[in-house]
Amino acid sequence: MASDKKRKHSQSFVNSADDNPSASPKPQNSNGFGVAETLSMLRNDNTNTSQGAETVPVKKRKRVGNEKTKYPTLTYVEGRLQSSIRIADLQGLLLYCFGDGIAPQWISMKHSGHVRKVVVLMVPGLEIGMFDGTVPLLSEQRPSAANDHDHSTAEDAEGGWTKVGAADKDMSDFERWKKGLPPAKNTGQFNPKPLSADRLQEPLKPLADMFPHVWPVKSPGDTKYNKVHSPLQAILLSALPKSKEPSETKGPKPPRGDGNFASKRTVITTFLSSMEDLRDNEYVLHPALFENAKDASANAELRASLEQSTDDGWVDTKVDRYSDGAVPENDIQKGSITAGREILSLDCEMCITEGGSSELTRASLVSWDGEVVLDELVKPDKPVIDYLTRFSGITQEMLDPVTTRLPDLQQKLLSILTPHTILIGHSLNSDLSALKLTHPFIIDTSLIYPHPRGPPLKSSLKWLSQKYLGKEIQKGQAGHDSIEDARAVLELVKQKCEKGEKWGTGDASNESIFRRLSRATAPGRNGSSAASEGRTGAVVDWGSPERGFGSQATVALGCNNDEEVVAAVNRAVNGDEDGSVVPGGGVDFTWARLRELEVFRGWCNRIPDPTKVNESAAVPAQSNGETVAESDKSDPERLASAVAKTVSHIQQIHDALPPCALFMVYSGTGDPREVSRLQQLHRIYMQEYRSQKPWDELSVKWTDAEEQALKRACQTAREGCGFMTVK
Repeated sequence: MASDKKRKHSQSFVNSADDNPSASPKPQNSNGFGVAETLSMLRNDNTNTSQGAETVPVKKRKRVGNEKTKYPTLTYVEGRLQSSIRIADLQGLLLYCFGDGIAPQWISMKHSGHVRKVVVLMVPGLEIGMFDGTVPLLSEQRPSAANDHDHSTAEDAEGGWTKVGAADKDMSDFERWKKGLPPAKNTGQFNPKPLSADRLQEPLKPLADMFPHVWPVKSPGDTKYNKVHSPLQAILLSALPKSKEPSETKGPKPPRGDGNFASKRTVITTFLSSMEDLRDNEYVLHPALFENAKDASANAELRASLEQSTDDGWVDTKVDRYSDGAVPENDIQKGSITAGREILSLDCEMCITEGGSSELTRASLVSWDGEVVLDELVKPDKPVIDYLTRFSGITQEMLDPVTTRLPDLQQKLLSILTPHTILIGHSLNSDLSALKLTHPFIIDTSLIYPHPRGPPLKSSLKWLSQKYLGKEIQKGQAGHDSIEDARAVLELVKQKCEKGEKWGTGDASNESIFRRLSRATAPGRNGSSAASEGRTGAVVDWGSPERGFGSQATVALGCNNDEEVVAAVNRAVNGDEDGSVVPGGGVDFTWARLRELEVFRGWCNRIPDPTKVNESAAVPAQSNGETVAESDKSDPERLASAVAKTVSHIQQIHDALPPCALFMVYSGTGDPREVSRLQQLHRIYMQEYRSQKPWDELSVKWTDAEEQALKRACQTAREGCGFMTVK
């Protein structure tokens, strides 16, 4: 038992740089020392102390069972952090231990080559506020008042997160310099907070026996556009290595990894925009997209309120049902990527008319073989005040003799577009709005080639053409040429069909962490000097993880609840006896997720199988997230019960790990519910605003107050937490 306690304490961070053989462990927790006792002991022993470093005051262990080894240790230097660590930093620590990553700067790991297993556990629903008291887990405990955060206390300083006054916190170094004040000192607000059982809320106390600290871990996101990005991708996707060859060309560089990209010929219907995609990108929806009459009627009422109905000059292509677009198998040529569909690329040019409206001046259709199907100039109904010649190439001399009006062009298009026609274009919603036309089968290159920084940003057609086609369009004084643009869109779609779904996305410039680890050389097993071929990995998650991030893992284990996740992690780490699914001895790296706390708190929108969750979850899993969220706010005991159950699962996973295993836990995000609510309101506002509804008739008013509320909600949602230890 004594040796076990020493082993668990090997990674415990206390304020000493060297081992202290004279220190005798006390059974306050499995780390061997309480934080206060250790600090007191080290204050009396200054002979082997180096300021700021936190390491291990016990004898080094030499054996794991009967095998000699050097135990890995984690060392954190206090005051080094100037910001929260990121989920990507956790990935960096993983790659440093098991891959080709460089040594992290935010923490030091000794004997990293002796890490035998790495387990990364994502636990959405845990909040940093649970550890500082702002999220109470007991009814008699009140949340910390807002003004409590404006004053630093000795207790806060000892705990590791020193709180500063609001005035000092908001004052920049430049403002302090103008006032003649010295630069602000590092307050340690980003430092990890030591975990002590006597200072934690009851459901969290077992964490102090496993981890020395709780870390503030920031989720990825975009502060400019108020976006929170995926915490799964942040750790399960890794950037492809950069080319070592210098590039002197200007503009976008060719996509990385092109030579190593595994092309997968894909039928064009794979890239059809879903109704959700069309709605999110402000398309006016065709009636055929709705399966039942009730939804179709609601859509018709919405269009009427936004002046987008047939009474307002809009037309719908002649498609009665979405299923009419399907082509019989016998009519599809074997290996055809068009799947028997007619592909037409559409591009339009606009001008500005009286009142500041944008109206159509030219429309072009190009077929799959590049031939021009239609190219028409259109005279606007209102007088033109700006022909936008610098962009469209349209001049007054070109439009003066034109007699074609928008209704004439609409009738031509209705005779060309059939249920088997797929319209493709770049940001096609603006072209269809100018045409006052709806069609259910759409492929938008701004969506299938997403912006590297994610929505709502969209790459320009010129940029995509230069990057992926190696050609420049829209050159010269003539501006855009709608036929040239339509052909560029056509080439981009053809390339997408030849390369596959991942081409032109973040996945094309990134690779799975499992693929990257598979290239890493692993040391020989059981002390053998011969190196193995690479690192193996597993994904353990609810549902069917083999369909997503687990597709390139050695093993993907699907579960229905957290209890199954715990058992599956144990199986992945230690292996099957017969090696039937998990190789004997287990895999090197395991990523897993516990979701019952997330379900209870209403933080997730989709549950793989709610019926199975309800049968075995620690707390009732309700599909209505708001109901669950309100109940946990008004009843801290229910939240405490859910947290205690989740912490118990974390402890079970920890206890089943072998020695020399690096165990990292992270929450992913903070509370995302307010972000989702505000973003939904913003979508409604933008839809109504773009329809030119009068301000007093808008159902949602979006002002700077709402914008700032969304910004604050995103900041809160990105504030996660994490733990790490070497067992």
